[in-house]
Amino acid sequence: MDAKHLVSQYKDDLIDDLIGLLSIDSVKGEAVKGAPVGEGPKQALEYMIDLGVKAGLPTKVVDNLAGHIEFGAGEKLFGVLGHVDVVPAGKGWTSQPFEPVIVNNEIIARGVQDDKGPTMAAYYALKILHNEGYKFNQRVRLIVGTDEESDWQCTEAYFKSEEMPDAGFSPDAEFPVIHGEKGITSFNIVQSHLDDEYMDSDIELKAFIAGERYNMVPESAEAKLKVLTQMSSIIQAYEGFIRKTGNTGTYEIDGGFLKLELSGKSAHGSTPEEGVNAGTELLKFLREIELDRNARQFVSFAQSYITGNLTGEQFNMAHHHEEMGNVSVNTGMINYTEVDGGIFGVNLRYPIGLDFDKGIKDLEEIIKETGFTIEDISDQKPHYVDKNDPLVLTLLESYQKHTNDDREAFTIGGGTYARTLETGVAFGAMFEGTTDTMHQKDERINIDELMLATAIYLEALYNTCVVKSEV
Repeated sequence: MDAKHLVSQYKDDLIDDLIGLLSIDSVKGEAVKGAPVGEGPKQALEYMIDLGVKAGLPTKVVDNLAGHIEFGAGEKLFGVLGHVDVVPAGKGWTSQPFEPVIVNNEIIARGVQDDKGPTMAAYYALKILHNEGYKFNQRVRLIVGTDEESDWQCTEAYFKSEEMPDAGFSPDAEFPVIHGEKGITSFNIVQSHLDDEYMDSDIELKAFIAGERYNMVPESAEAKLKVLTQMSSIIQAYEGFIRKTGNTGTYEIDGGFLKLELSGKSAHGSTPEEGVNAGTELLKFLREIELDRNARQFVSFAQSYITGNLTGEQFNMAHHHEEMGNVSVNTGMINYTEVDGGIFGVNLRYPIGLDFDKGIKDLEEIIKETGFTIEDISDQKPHYVDKNDPLVLTLLESYQKHTNDDREAFTIGGGTYARTLETGVAFGAMFEGTTDTMHQKDERINIDELMLATAIYLEALYNTCVVKSEV
């Protein structure tokens, strides 16, 4: 079988179908009847399922949250799990994020790397095997979810009623093979004690906002101040702060209020060190001025526990695993109002060996004395498949046949649907040297790399799920 040749024959159709999927704004929205995570994700799910219907394949939708397209027959079940929801587009795009464009052989659109492009590549790999008459040795389901970037309601609903695959992979990360993923937690640190007699300063913090998702580094932040005296001095201090730090910021006086804005750099929550957290940067400036008592408590807490806390030291949860690396911490949302106080939305990822349950309880005890509590804790435990498992070795061999990359399987801090399976791994679609634009402006994928990924998926599925003696 010549996987690259077969894929080349389907190139135009694959790109056309992908452009259609990318044109759907599938950011999670308000739950409405028939659309638990919003109309956009539902529409994207329906788009993928309709591809299977048009191809005459068995399909199913579960609770308008997830669905599958099925290939082959047999007792065993192999799963390929992708998602069609995307994170918010953010600012600074050179084109419209949901109007895909092709520039310099790259498709630019929100979700093209994470995860619409790889999901479409996996679908086409299965479709090509089906169209070319190969006989599957088991059932293979392309399982499509719509809430991967948030709460995973999709996989929860799907596997309540549907069969769990015996093994499978998720095309939602990097090649060659990812055999382990850190535990992923999110929680809110909430300012629980506010002083009614808080106005002991001429500068009151009315509001602060940064970030939209736990798993994104905030790319912008805004603070609204009521300044009773010395407005010009505060502005001069802010201008000096911007010059000193090299940050990009602006200010505006509106109706007696001073609005400060600061720009950072977005990045995936699993790699906070690759971004610049606009929220924590702006809090550094607020630390330099004399705010009201409640705001000082908010800013002081950030100084002690949030700012610069990328590997868990300030939570007393720093931990290193030889294969899985260090704890990572991203404070993806920071909010404050004079009425409700402050909230820090934290995304913490941890390797095998950290007792997160103990760590979060200890942290809760420590911060009680600061006037903060911890709420809304969610926790997905670390996922690990032995790197010598037959699935890992087969996928690795399939990848290496089409590349000159001899790296071994590795682990990541990101989370994919692979963790829903006992024997599940992440498999592509980024190559070594590919620029990671997931969760960033001008998200893009190189068309040649997209075709190569499709060929690798075709090779891998042929090696794992096809009867070799019959064509």
